[in-house]
Amino acid sequence: MSAMIGGVHRTRRPTKDHREGSTLGHRTVGGIVLLSLSVLLAFLAAEAQQRDTVPRIGILTPASEASTPLWEAFRQGLRALGYMEGKDLILEYRFAAGQPERFAALAAELVRLKVDLLVTDATPAAQAAKDATSTIPIVMAVSAAPIEAGLVASLARPGGNVTGLSVMAPELGGKRLELLKEVLPNVSRVAVLWSTGNLTYPAQWRAREAAAHVLGVQLHPLAVPNPNELDSIFAAMTRAGAEALITLADAVLWNHRTRVVELTAQHRLPAMFPEREFADAGGFMAYGPSVPDSFRRAAVYVDRILKGAKPGDLPVEQPTQFDLVINLKTAKALGITMPPTLLMRADAVIK
Repeated sequence: MSAMIGGVHRTRRPTKDHREGSTLGHRTVGGIVLLSLSVLLAFLAAEAQQRDTVPRIGILTPASEASTPLWEAFRQGLRALGYMEGKDLILEYRFAAGQPERFAALAAELVRLKVDLLVTDATPAAQAAKDATSTIPIVMAVSAAPIEAGLVASLARPGGNVTGLSVMAPELGGKRLELLKEVLPNVSRVAVLWSTGNLTYPAQWRAREAAAHVLGVQLHPLAVPNPNELDSIFAAMTRAGAEALITLADAVLWNHRTRVVELTAQHRLPAMFPEREFADAGGFMAYGPSVPDSFRRAAVYVDRILKGAKPGDLPVEQPTQFDLVINLKTAKALGITMPPTLLMRADAVIK
């Protein structure tokens, strides 16, 4: 600022208040910028921390994709408990794609990722997970015979880091053979099919062998080393004179159930399966617990462990409901007349 004094222009120095106001303005703007940066950094840090603390669940399965009915049932179970995938937990899938020999490498990979918990589909997957870690909790979404496979010490007190659900495969083996014999009283030679990676085969085989001895049936065992060999195995089954077929509880066969059912129709073999999904796909008969229900229940185990429960203290759950499913359309195609008493006992009849 300037003023005329005695004809001479003199510059007026800024007042103290003016100078302080200017300085204060700069300080205010700088303070706002620093505050904004601090808030932004705090938000980013909180977001990063949240990402780090979201539980990561490793999933080890013989399937080829996550969109199977079983894993959808598992996700439904999680949603029913209030978990939102991607927000409350992260699911890390590893697919063996029908090759059980890949389980060991896939389990080791999940352990290296430092997942908080492992969920397995089928006994070989659970065994690979147990071999890979003794500290990360493992939930068996389904297991045919966890004690016989050495996965748990007992059903009531599993001990260690493994728990989950059992489908009682050995215990139900004799019952399935009895039901088949009730429909086909003259059958004398029955093929038994399973995959070579099935660790519970010995226990399941013994149960069927004991029942076969009582029923006067000769069993013809056939192992499937690779699903691509199913066609040749069924051809060998027919050449051996098999009159009917029973499949063991087996994850590989379950994942290839459509092809298995097609081959039973092609070779005109009445077959008894452990899961109703085979009958839904056109199989003759099925008897056993609901496998999708088992996967839904596995979410409860995940929830309890994430909330602090120890897997060794959680009893292995056994099914309490077993469904007999008869595909009447397939029976008619095979020329089989179903006993009326058995039809009345069936939980579902597919026409």
